[in-house]
Amino acid sequence: MSEDGFIPLGWFELPESEMRARALKLFETMDKRRTTRHFSSRNVPRELIEQAIRCGSTAPSGAHLQPWTFVAVSNAELKAKMREAAEEEERKTYSERMPEAWQEVLEPLGTDAVKEHMTDAPWLVVLFRQSKRVRSNGEFGPTYYSTESCGIAAGMFIHAIHNMGLVTLTHTPSPMGFLREILGRPDHEHAMLVMPVGYPAEDAMVPDISRKSLEDISVFFE
Repeated sequence: MSEDGFIPLGWFELPESEMRARALKLFETMDKRRTTRHFSSRNVPRELIEQAIRCGSTAPSGAHLQPWTFVAVSNAELKAKMREAAEEEERKTYSERMPEAWQEVLEPLGTDAVKEHMTDAPWLVVLFRQSKRVRSNGEFGPTYYSTESCGIAAGMFIHAIHNMGLVTLTHTPSPMGFLREILGRPDHEHAMLVMPVGYPAEDAMVPDISRKSLEDISVFFE
């Protein structure tokens, strides 16, 4: 690090033709990404999960506080405990908490309170958002834009998982306080996402849906 705390960016310019080729190749890769709830129990090496977490942690964050903790679980007993607690909350959600409008849009996706993916997948990765940080004097201070920062980190983690040839699912059992308790995380960490990671089951199915077009999701002023 230089004396003033900055180093050169290290950026180099690519020819436009290569930029277009890279952009198209990446889109073609990511356009094949699908969320599945059908996982194989086939083992996934820890090293691959570590690399995906490293990719997720390259995300920009408010004041560079990196307010995330990725908790990766492969222990079968612990995954079963997490599933049991998640299904208990999900049953309440589907039967008592979920408004009709939410049920309406979920129906075509075939979701319910049964969460087999939590025990079928070899890994469960839980992303925790840190609402506080420890200052150099040992006292707590706030984090900034932690929700946005963790959202970006989650997207980059998902990108890494798909790019290496695995699949994942973004699961948000609500409320998620039970995950902090089961995984022994401190009070200032808040579970945002549960992401099962692994190979798809041989008979894995996904909903027959399509993505919105560029025209539906963007506005350009030139």
